[in-house]
Amino acid sequence: VQLQASGGGLVQAGESLRLSCAVSGSIDSFKLMGWYRQAPGSARMFVAAIGSGGSTNYADSVKGRFIISRDNAKNTLYLQMNSLKPEDTAVYFCDAIGSRWYWGQGTLVTVSS
Repeated sequence: VQLQASGGGLVQAGESLRLSCAVSGSIDSFKLMGWYRQAPGSARMFVAAIGSGGSTNYADSVKGRFIISRDNAKNTLYLQMNSLKPEDTAVYFCDAIGSRWYWGQGTLVTVSS
């Protein structure tokens, strides 16, 4: 199983981006999928997660601005990021928990002020 994150880029504060995480196999069996981010010089931090039943959880810093979703038919995880702030600048990683913990490569999001 491979996870491929995409959709990062350079935006201005207040703008939106949608990240995608395409999975090479079926995501039906993943109990939990999510997004983490890592800013320069910082540890990787939790951003959002979604369970197989659709329940979601968010870091306080992104609540009300980010929306996580999954499309099982397309085997893809999404992160809709609205009202972006410079402090959202980071490399974003997707992950999935099934029989083991899978990680995708990161996609860079840069938010200018």
